[in-house]
Amino acid sequence: MEQKKLGVLGGMGPAATSLFFERVIENTVANKDQEHLDMVILNHATIPDRTKAILENDKQLFLDAVKKDFQIFEAADVHNIAIPCNTSHFFYDEMQEMTSINIINMIEETVRFIRQQYGPTAKVGILATDGTINTGIYQQECHKYNMKAHIPDVHVQAQVMQTIYDFKADKPVNVLGFERIISNMIEMERCDCVILGCTELSCIEISEHLIPYCVDAMQVLANEAILLSGKMLKKRVAIPNFE
Repeated sequence: MEQKKLGVLGGMGPAATSLFFERVIENTVANKDQEHLDMVILNHATIPDRTKAILENDKQLFLDAVKKDFQIFEAADVHNIAIPCNTSHFFYDEMQEMTSINIINMIEETVRFIRQQYGPTAKVGILATDGTINTGIYQQECHKYNMKAHIPDVHVQAQVMQTIYDFKADKPVNVLGFERIISNMIEMERCDCVILGCTELSCIEISEHLIPYCVDAMQVLANEAILLSGKMLKKRVAIPNFE
C-alpha cells in the first residue's frame, strides 16, 4: 500500500498531542526509522477553547483559527489529517469543507470500533467535556448504530470537567475519583464500556482492572491514522496502553 503523509492538528492540549504522537510510533510496525510515518504536526496551542466556543455559540473564532492550519497541510502535501481533540469534532463538517484533505473522524471511528467489539446492543458510557456532552456528538453516533448512550449527571459531569482542567493546568488530578466514575458506570449503570472521550482523559493512568472497560478515542484515532497512512498496526485494541 502507498505510504501517505499524515497531518496532525494538535495543541488541544499539547500533552495530548505528544501522547498521540507516541501512540502512533508505538503502534506502527517498523524495523527502522524509514518505516515509520511521515508526519506534519502543528501544535497550535493558541486555538480558542473548544468547549467555550460551543457553549457561547461562537464557532467562527475557532474555525478562523484552524483555517490557516489546513492551508499549511495542503502546502505540505499531506494525505490525511488527525485531530486529537474530541470536542473539536463538533465542527467536523465545517472543517472538512475547508480542505480537500480527508479529516479522520474520531467520533465515527470510535463508535464503529465499539459496535464491532461490544455488539449492536451495547450500552456506552461517555466521559468527555461539557462541550462534547452538550452537543451530543457521541450520543448521536451511538444511536445511529442503535446502541444506548449514557452520560453523567450534572454533579458527576462537573467532576469530569474538573479532572480535565486540572490536567490541563498541571494541577494534581484526583485519579481515584475519576476511577470511581468509571466504576460506577460499569457496575451501577451497567455500561458495557466507557469512552474516554477527551484526550486529556487519555493521558491519565488508570488501574489495570478498569482498562478492559475503557475505549480510548485517542487510540482509535491513532490506529486509523496508521492504517490510512499505509502502515500496519502492532495491535488493533483501542484501550489505554500504559506499558
